[in-house]
Amino acid sequence: MTSIYNEIDLDADGRHVGYLRLPHSVHRSAYGWIPIPIASVRNGDGPVVLLMGGNHGDEYEGQVLVSSLIREIEPQWVRGQLIFLPMANFPAAAAGLRTSPLDGGNLNRSFPGDSQGTPTAAIADYIEHTLLARADYLIDLHSGGSSLLYDGANMLAIEPRDAGEEQRLKSLLAAFGLPRAFLHRENPVHAATAARRQGAVSILAELGGGGTVQARLLRDARQGLLNLFGFIGLLNGPLVPDGPPAQTRFFRVSIARHYVYAYDRGVYEPLVELGDIVHAGQPAARIHFPDTPLREPVTTFFADAGTVVCKRVPAAVERGDCLFHLAEPV
Repeated sequence: MTSIYNEIDLDADGRHVGYLRLPHSVHRSAYGWIPIPIASVRNGDGPVVLLMGGNHGDEYEGQVLVSSLIREIEPQWVRGQLIFLPMANFPAAAAGLRTSPLDGGNLNRSFPGDSQGTPTAAIADYIEHTLLARADYLIDLHSGGSSLLYDGANMLAIEPRDAGEEQRLKSLLAAFGLPRAFLHRENPVHAATAARRQGAVSILAELGGGGTVQARLLRDARQGLLNLFGFIGLLNGPLVPDGPPAQTRFFRVSIARHYVYAYDRGVYEPLVELGDIVHAGQPAARIHFPDTPLREPVTTFFADAGTVVCKRVPAAVERGDCLFHLAEPV
């Protein structure tokens, strides 16, 4: 039994905006609750989409886009339902942090959650077992956050299990129409796998990052979302565009081969740029040690070939920090 109370009726037609109340008793507020914004635009029967931003609190593009679409989409243009979570992990989003300041929880590593657990675990439980249980699709809008920057607008989806699922998934990704789509393995603690467990199809977007909001990426993601909503029969009317923002190319990412990490604490100097095509053995970055001026920098190398799609933003690094990740064409 969930501890979260929803102020809005998800079965009611029309536009409804309110909060998910997560009880949170603390010194300053004995009977208080955490206000997680939620909205619904519903009109009769049809597809149900959960559109989520703020899964990580320092990823702002999704928060802007989800809250904007709550205001823009009129109920008469909808056949089915859009459920909006602009700040899914509200404590993290309110603090501008990747993880919750209340419990250190990373929402996208917390599924299936625990209804009686920490705030992050309770949010994960509600999303999976209440919201995703009634959804046909999850669209989860991310970015690189404060520490990473993605090259443009990208989509991620779990590798399909059979040919029929592959055809359906690729048609959905093409309708969203961001330039790159990465296929990845299932991870049981991710929202994408929570959606799969509940019978919903998940698409995750990575839209830039670096603690910024880029106008071009917002425009492309907005066009792609509205085109996708039209493609699945959820949305009609003046907001549906003539087509997707781009023709999608499909890539694969391997954690073992395509990620480059720091093994020393220091200041990193990137030796490649986003969008570069690199080969196995090519130098990726140098780690410098300004506190020991006579010490030579350490060079890190790419283990495999691919396109540089993501890089670290802060120059200060510690052992275990991700510097780059690559993707290879499918």
